[in-house]
Amino acid sequence: MDDLIRRLTTRRNMLTGAAAFALTACAGTSKSSEPPPRDAYPADEPVTSEYRQEEITDSVANFFGVTAKGAAEVVERVFGDLGRPNAYIQGEEAAAAVVAGVRYGEGWLYRRQQEPIKIFWTGPSIGFDLGANASKCFTLIYNLHRVSEMFQRFPGVDGSYYFIAGIGVNYLRDSGITLAPMRSGAGLRAGLNVGYLSFTEEREWVPL
Repeated sequence: MDDLIRRLTTRRNMLTGAAAFALTACAGTSKSSEPPPRDAYPADEPVTSEYRQEEITDSVANFFGVTAKGAAEVVERVFGDLGRPNAYIQGEEAAAAVVAGVRYGEGWLYRRQQEPIKIFWTGPSIGFDLGANASKCFTLIYNLHRVSEMFQRFPGVDGSYYFIAGIGVNYLRDSGITLAPMRSGAGLRAGLNVGYLSFTEEREWVPL
């Protein structure tokens, strides 16, 4: 019994330390209170609420600092699965896990002909997962009709994780809205997990 208690205490302390790392890293990732400039819509194409593959590819390449070819590979995969998005988020996040994990992020939500909106997200996870990482996150959003629809939980879609050109992609879906977060960053994170992301207008520290 004493040995079991010691193991449980050790695991709790490890997870507490991992969560503290995630909070510290996330607090330092985004220091600007102003959103990055939005990309201009091509003058030779009628304005729609959706984004073309070419402009998303350019945005992803600039955001992650990768080659146009590398960005095209991952964007082509997502567009092939889901089509054209009608919104996206540029942001940064930090995550850590010791079996159970936490994720914190913040960024700017972009929609056609609307001012960018600051948005925050948190999420728990559980599974065969160990490590910590801080990353940039570019999230494509599908079927978003009103900004208020973003403020809910989005569970992960089973079997949706891809790793292409150094960028990880997975899909989350709820209430007819699909998200495709693309992440690239530094740190050590290994394993498989299940969980969700919860988006809010204000920063939340409890990832539930």
